[in-house]
Amino acid sequence: MQDNRRKFTRQSATNRKDALIAATLDVMAEQGVQAATVRAIADRAEVTQGLIRHYFDTKEELIRQSYEAHMNALTDQAAEVARERGDGTALDQLRGFIVASLSPPVVDERALALWAGFMALLRQDASMRAIHERSYLYFRRHLQDLIASALRECGRHPDLDRLFQKTVACNAVVDGLWLEGSALPNGFDDGALPQIGLSAVGAILGLPLGVAADV
Repeated sequence: MQDNRRKFTRQSATNRKDALIAATLDVMAEQGVQAATVRAIADRAEVTQGLIRHYFDTKEELIRQSYEAHMNALTDQAAEVARERGDGTALDQLRGFIVASLSPPVVDERALALWAGFMALLRQDASMRAIHERSYLYFRRHLQDLIASALRECGRHPDLDRLFQKTVACNAVVDGLWLEGSALPNGFDDGALPQIGLSAVGAILGLPLGVAADV
């Protein structure tokens, strides 16, 4: 019988760490934060507990890196859609980012369950709070760059303070809709969340975002 654990140990260090993070997220999504013990994670990844300790000083460090990876992956998924529209206009790229941010797989019950579990740790761990801030800024910078490009394309050049205010407002809209859509996956018709998001963000920015063709 093939030894899956030996196969795993032949992977690169980056792949090993990524696999351990994936296993951590699986355990947390299915059973909650408290269930994410070193033993449970090792069993899910089909490795020894010692291998986890080789790559992460503590279980808490593994949890922290898993949180940052999870949150940044949500942003990266949406950003990839915007990049795929690179031959389009800046408005098209902004539309794509908003639509992707408010559509599966970004809008997802599992993603929300993980987010909620991690939120419970913020008050207990200053390092988790720092990661939360970094991941929030990571998303907001993507959004702000797209907004700035779209505004310039329309002949508008707001100062940095005004751009910041508009970005925070748009970010709040997207965050709120993401929470609603992930918590109530059957509560909205197909394409409803992106359409609401485009209309709201368009109103805040005074841009003709309308409805994307793929909504």
